[in-house]
Amino acid sequence: MKITLKQKKLKSGKSSLFIEYYKGSSIDSNGKKIHNRDFEYLKLYLIDNPNGSKQNKENKEVLELANNILSIRQADYIQGKHNLRNNQKNKLLFLEYYNQLKEERYESKGNYDNWDAALKHIERFCPPNYTLGDIDEQFIKDFKKYLSQDATTKSGTPLAQNSKYTYFNKFRASIRQAFNEGYLEKNFINNVKGFDQAESTREYLTHSELQALAKAECKYPVLKNAFIFSCLTGLRWSDINKMTWSEVRDENQGTRIIFRQLKTDGLEYLYISPQARELMGKRTDESGRVFVGLKYGAHFNAQILRWCMNAGITKHITFHSGRHTNAVLLLENGADIYTVSKRLGHKELRTTEIYAKIVDSKMKEAANLIPELKL
Repeated sequence: MKITLKQKKLKSGKSSLFIEYYKGSSIDSNGKKIHNRDFEYLKLYLIDNPNGSKQNKENKEVLELANNILSIRQADYIQGKHNLRNNQKNKLLFLEYYNQLKEERYESKGNYDNWDAALKHIERFCPPNYTLGDIDEQFIKDFKKYLSQDATTKSGTPLAQNSKYTYFNKFRASIRQAFNEGYLEKNFINNVKGFDQAESTREYLTHSELQALAKAECKYPVLKNAFIFSCLTGLRWSDINKMTWSEVRDENQGTRIIFRQLKTDGLEYLYISPQARELMGKRTDESGRVFVGLKYGAHFNAQILRWCMNAGITKHITFHSGRHTNAVLLLENGADIYTVSKRLGHKELRTTEIYAKIVDSKMKEAANLIPELKL
């Protein structure tokens, strides 16, 4: 494994320092080359264009600290590789370790928020002086019991099933990583079953509703174009928001988008319809965003609901409903489930099968098999 110090430029005018753990490359089942990397964000920052001796000195001290941390990580790896036990490693506080893992995910808002929400419950359950060396199977079972019986929301109601599922998975992930990094001699999570995930309602638009929405007025044209684009392509908000013209290929046989999914980091090749291409507008600079001015937040979410009301739609539609709409419309119009799964970028077919339940024609036919009653 190669352990190196790297930096990433931020919009703030600083560069974030992080350690990359490069474990080599492999080939997946589709013949694609995958680079296996882990990252540790140090929460240390360099000033990109230092102004004067004071800022130069600050940069020098920060870089020196980062290199010291790098040396420690490299030494830890060598000790583990040669079975040299570090008696200090498992004395790290569990809450401190979990928080470090949470901060490493700050670039992925949804995942970071889930880790943060889980932390609030872990802090209520776990004693502040509890170390990684204290972890055992009973500790994991006790936390699962806490989520099942004692944990509540801010309003005092019991946690929903999917909240239990999510929080326990983040807790398990932290312990699994502690084992992988050599802090634990045994992977204690193997014998503790997780929570079952509750099946959630996937709100979507019918073709007639989508048509009504296309005709209705929306306060922000870029939001309207981006949402309908999601309905026609199945792309997530995160991938639409970051899309640049360099990812869009206008070819003789049509237009396709070659992009890396923000959620899964998988490389995708997606053909889109002429109408979807039209919603993107005229091509500009290769590095420029396609949907300029698109924003995420409570205000834009509220505008989607107002736009739906203008179209006479009372469903609780979010931007992600565009992805659900695309899957349902494809299946209703004859696309096979394997193709839909590939277009959505799902890693497992069972994820796509949820949409097949929505459009099950036999189930629709069965609803009208019983003759009408005379009431």
